[in-house]
Amino acid sequence: MVNSKDNSSTDSENSSGDVPDSKPSLYFEGEKVLAYHGPRIYEAKVQKAELRKNEWRYFVHYLGWNKNWDEWVGADRLMKHTEDNVLKQQALDKKQGMEKSTKSGRSAPAKPKSSADVKLDKEETKSNVPKGKKRKTDSGTEKGNVSVEKLVKIQIPSTLKKQLVDDWEYIMHQNKLVKLPRSPSVDDILTKYLEYRSKKDGMMTDSVGEILNGIRCYFDKALPALLLYKKERQQYHEAVSDNVSPSSVYGAEHLLRLFVKLPELIAYAKIDEESLTKLQQKFLDFLKFLQKKQGTFFLSAYDGPKASEGNGKDKES
Repeated sequence: MVNSKDNSSTDSENSSGDVPDSKPSLYFEGEKVLAYHGPRIYEAKVQKAELRKNEWRYFVHYLGWNKNWDEWVGADRLMKHTEDNVLKQQALDKKQGMEKSTKSGRSAPAKPKSSADVKLDKEETKSNVPKGKKRKTDSGTEKGNVSVEKLVKIQIPSTLKKQLVDDWEYIMHQNKLVKLPRSPSVDDILTKYLEYRSKKDGMMTDSVGEILNGIRCYFDKALPALLLYKKERQQYHEAVSDNVSPSSVYGAEHLLRLFVKLPELIAYAKIDEESLTKLQQKFLDFLKFLQKKQGTFFLSAYDGPKASEGNGKDKES
């Protein structure tokens, strides 16, 4: 998704101004719609509608999500909120792995969700609390043994969010895989960031090194369990053996997926609130570094082997 703060003002400035009558908008402001994002369809509300370069663009808010996920999308990403389209949404969710939702310990809602939708679940928990009342019971509420209140927020820069969508598109729609081994690898990227921080700070800091080692450990453990599409699993078994770590084989494309999962993973660790805040700042700085080096670290196109059979993901990234 795209950060509203990054795009709303810019897109408004590029607006064509007066809207000609020759091309009416398919959706109106305030309309409840269904919107594609990555492999799923979400309920959304059209906040703004503008015609630019002879194409309608819509600024949407995903219902139940934080406003940071608001974004401008084209008409091709939207559908009318009809009974048929809702059934299509539900069928797609089931295809993506509806069985994950039972692991969260919550009863399945009308819109199927997997445990990977932890951020959405968090926002829905807040919205279900009557206004004017403190959420006293929520502070101790746990989902799958993870405290909702403990989830750290990691804001992924807008260009990297687009990278995630493109990543999904290459694999799921074009059946293309990242060619392995990648260069630079995750290990290489973490080393380059450590050098960058050391040069910028004028010294080698132990705290940065510890955080990077933590990222490496999380990546090596999470990749086979959480970060791969089913279509990538055969490639993983061919590329990674017992004495080879995933961080030495995979690159920025899969490392970025980790940051979508990190809030959920870190929630299991015993970390105090102050340390979580500092950790969040370190993650944001690292993501800005990835964004700065995006043209170098990420592939512009996937030209690896064709994806093997499989329609979906073992876990959502």
